[in-house]
Amino acid sequence: MKRSVRACLFILMMPLLALAGVKDTPFLQDYSVQYEIADNTRGAALQKLVVDRNGVAYVLTDRGVARLFEKKVALDQSFRPLFGLPVLDITLYRGDVFYLYHDRMLSNSNAGKYLFHLPRSKYNAFAINENGQALLFGEEGLLLLTLDTGERKELARPAGTRRSRIVPDGNRFLMVLDSTLYAVSAAGAEAVYTHSQDNLTALALDGDRLYVGTTGGYFALDKNSGEVVLPLQTRLPWTEITCFVPSSDGLWVGTRRGAFRKNPDGSVNYYASRRWLRSDYVLDMAPDGEGGMFILSSAGLNRIAFREMTLADKAKHYQRILRQRHIRMGFCGQLRLRVQGDVSTGEIWDSDNDGLWSAMYMAAEAFRYGATGSEDARRNAWETFAALERLETINPLDGFFARSFERIGLKFHERRIWHPTEDREWVWKGTTSSDEFVGHIFGYAVMYEIVAKTKAEKQRIARLTARILDHIIRNGFYLIDIDGKPTQWGRWSPEYLNVIPWTVMDRRLNSVEIIGALQFGYKITGDEKYKKAAYKLLYDYDYLKNIMNSMRNYKYTDHPLGDGWNHSDDELAFLSYWTLYHYAFTDELRQKFAATIKDHWDIEKIEKNPLWNFIYASTGAKEFDLEGALWNLREWPLDLINWRVVNSHRKDLTYLEPNFRNQQSKELLPPDERRLMRWNGNPFELDGGANGYWEAAGEAWLLPYWMGRYLNIIQ
Repeated sequence: MKRSVRACLFILMMPLLALAGVKDTPFLQDYSVQYEIADNTRGAALQKLVVDRNGVAYVLTDRGVARLFEKKVALDQSFRPLFGLPVLDITLYRGDVFYLYHDRMLSNSNAGKYLFHLPRSKYNAFAINENGQALLFGEEGLLLLTLDTGERKELARPAGTRRSRIVPDGNRFLMVLDSTLYAVSAAGAEAVYTHSQDNLTALALDGDRLYVGTTGGYFALDKNSGEVVLPLQTRLPWTEITCFVPSSDGLWVGTRRGAFRKNPDGSVNYYASRRWLRSDYVLDMAPDGEGGMFILSSAGLNRIAFREMTLADKAKHYQRILRQRHIRMGFCGQLRLRVQGDVSTGEIWDSDNDGLWSAMYMAAEAFRYGATGSEDARRNAWETFAALERLETINPLDGFFARSFERIGLKFHERRIWHPTEDREWVWKGTTSSDEFVGHIFGYAVMYEIVAKTKAEKQRIARLTARILDHIIRNGFYLIDIDGKPTQWGRWSPEYLNVIPWTVMDRRLNSVEIIGALQFGYKITGDEKYKKAAYKLLYDYDYLKNIMNSMRNYKYTDHPLGDGWNHSDDELAFLSYWTLYHYAFTDELRQKFAATIKDHWDIEKIEKNPLWNFIYASTGAKEFDLEGALWNLREWPLDLINWRVVNSHRKDLTYLEPNFRNQQSKELLPPDERRLMRWNGNPFELDGGANGYWEAAGEAWLLPYWMGRYLNIIQ
């Protein structure tokens, strides 16, 4: 692996690597476990959740009590005499489950000794405090019952409708009736706090602090004095509070639109959408005993769990998904699901960008090989290269590479751009764009640098690259399709680019793409025509000026390409920067190219994109955002199904007016709170997704991770 090109790259980056290398330390990765609902429980109204000392989750429903059996929630038939009897409420005492029926309260623990008969239908809710006293609540009165002695004391019930669960607190109980918080003990019910509005919804104790939920946020009281110790909190993902669970890791809050954890540092982790919950309407929550949280929603039971991982562990997770479900004849493909969220119903579909996504995966495997020496990675990289190589040979146009190919006989919704091969066994997809060109050239460069070990392997890459570049040069810097016309986006000619206004990015972008490719072609073939063509474009046709045009000059322009910021263009630019910088003809050009890459990174650094950061870092830059890049990699969801995600309702975001970058909020949400996207998407887009009908392959994550490993940024 000690080849000259790689050695050259390392020499260029030695100052960077000495400063920026960071050890891949473990972090807590959150993920969702979604439990199946059994037939006998499906359709039941879910009401309340408790988790006993054995870690078993029990769910109160209108059909009785259900419980979690491994990965399925089903009505609990364990105690045959009780099965089928309507249960009004459940609670815990010392970790054991207690049940309230119409005419009795009981527990199946402690040899079944806790059994108390009650006046029929008088009480409908209860709780038990640490002293072994149960408070039973009814519409007409309260009952204080001591478990060990059976002593009972009826208490007067204050007027009002109960608006919260009953919360045990030492030798008393706390609850809300209408707008008033009451403390109930053997002495009776005492008003502790009265709210200005009749909108109290939930209570939870955390030491001496009592959290109070409302339909418009939450606040906290001193439980003894009733004084407000935390003012009303409204800058939250959602403010209709349904429940709380204080924990050592922060305050868990359930709402009508998802759950969130307010961390000690003030940050928030928001769990909403099917990525995390069966329904966003959270009814109840309970700790799972392992640092995670069971969350009961209106549609079922979930668990937000945490496990210690490194980025290397995460890479193995994505690699397994990709290799097992996303490889189509060497291509890295998207899995479309016939049934929402069910990967067993997946079909690997072609896409317009098979070449781009597959090239990115090929590069990821090449970097993995360079970082680890894995022969498996090397084999995978060559497998993908063969698929990309066939894109050029499967069609009759010398040097033209198709978007994709597939066996003949399938139905396609874009029949006009699919063409049969001469043997009528295959069809290939035309209209190839600059996206594919960029992916191919970037991938070939990385393959040449790292994976090609023999002269024959290097020549294989060089010949393919030369055929593509020759096609473009002899056709006046256009990709010419089978109809004899340029494709819509395969255009790098001066007559096309240099009439685009300076305020539109395509002029700079396409100049970067073609110059980087010609430099690479010259490096690996030694053919002077590529160097001559590049210099002619750079100086006779002002492509160097195009490349050096600052990103800050781009704005709304009366031009078909000037209506907004194109985030896909950012991806194409940064991938092209690899060959633009590392294969520069001279040191003077390399310095200029480094400056223009920095100019672009300065605009994009708010996105904390690891791919942008690491490509920028490969120029020797010292100020790249390593912390942001690692944050982005760590926050990617383990679940790669593209669920519908909505954030535009959130109360904790600062919304921006419509703007050229289409940035909808000031804050950058973590990837696991946004719709799933590759690096060509807008990370400031608040809503989106595919409702669980396709799964991403993970190549977008694997590429920057393994690039970071190869560059020794991540150790």
